[in-house]
Amino acid sequence: MEGSRAEVVILISGGIDSAALLNYFIEDNFYVRALFIDYGQKASIHEYASARKICKYYGVKLKKLSLKNNKDFGPGEILGRNGFLVFSALMHSEIKSGFISLGIHSGTPYYDCSKLFVDNVNNILLGYYGGQILLTAPFLNWTKRMIFDYCAITGIPLSLTYSCENGSNPPCGVCPSCIDRGVLDVQ
Repeated sequence: MEGSRAEVVILISGGIDSAALLNYFIEDNFYVRALFIDYGQKASIHEYASARKICKYYGVKLKKLSLKNNKDFGPGEILGRNGFLVFSALMHSEIKSGFISLGIHSGTPYYDCSKLFVDNVNNILLGYYGGQILLTAPFLNWTKRMIFDYCAITGIPLSLTYSCENGSNPPCGVCPSCIDRGVLDVQ
């Protein structure tokens, strides 16, 4: 931890939610680290490029973790993804106390984007870390529209973000992330 500021490791994907999360904790005067995890997702090259641009814009150190596998992850829900990301961050980051943070929000039907998931993970973390490290998801009760509005109000550079689960360039326009961006009129 730098000085007396609380520390947070942001799991950054290069998308709107994690860019907003980075800004949120910087504005709240946290010592912020960012971690990008390439777990074999189709969009990893474009996501990582966006994560780098966002972190450079904010002056935040970005660490990348690459894990090899033979699984083909398509668009939509990836069972276990957020749990995997949180526990990978715990194993591979330098955090000793503070928070691991995800940009999950309301309106997503997946278990690992729910309050129950956050509570369950925090129960496990209490066993491991005795309350020294916890999972936080400040946008858990926010809609995607609320996150987008927060980005507009605070001047988050959405042009640096990337959101396409198929990894297309230009984005495919039909995956759930592209649909979200289109509904929000994000270019």
